[in-house]
Amino acid sequence: MAEFWTWQLSPQTALAAAIIGYLLGSIPFGLVLTRMAGLGDVRNIGSGNIGATNVLRTGNKSLAAATLLLDAFKGTAAVLVVWHFFGEDAAILAGFAAFIGHIFPVWIGFKGGKGVATYLGILLGLAPFMALIFAIIWLVIAFTTRYSSLSALVATLVIPVALWILGADKIAAVMALMTVISWYKHRANIVRLTAGTETKIGAKG
Repeated sequence: MAEFWTWQLSPQTALAAAIIGYLLGSIPFGLVLTRMAGLGDVRNIGSGNIGATNVLRTGNKSLAAATLLLDAFKGTAAVLVVWHFFGEDAAILAGFAAFIGHIFPVWIGFKGGKGVATYLGILLGLAPFMALIFAIIWLVIAFTTRYSSLSALVATLVIPVALWILGADKIAAVMALMTVISWYKHRANIVRLTAGTETKIGAKG
């Protein structure tokens, strides 16, 4: 297994990776796309979230799909760009920064999404096979329960454990931290799931 604490990063490299990752991650595609489509501010409907699930509540499936892809690929882009210039350790940091950028984007008062699509995109850049596993878990649970939140909760719980078992200690540790943050952002969903009042995929309001 890799030695987790052996990070090969200078302060300058770490800062550059964090800035690049955060700026890419903080682009609020859900808000930008809905406004461009003339649908107003997506934060005024449903959960008030800027992610693809809430964009779907506008009734525009294409826009929701575009939001999902762009929110994912900004995480992938952060990882791959930084990896190219600074190496793997910096890419892991950039991925985490992109995740934080999505959840706390400076452009809209640090009130962003819950990070699930960006989580997947980061995983795609760092460990592509595990991104496939994430997608399969999410789709199976979403298909059987129609709860986007439950799908995300289970998938983000499984991934760090799987990565750790496979020996990817550094990636597992960072993804585990992202999982904790994502679960915190989903706390209201967890309450509604427990109460049986959570909104299902495709439902408006």
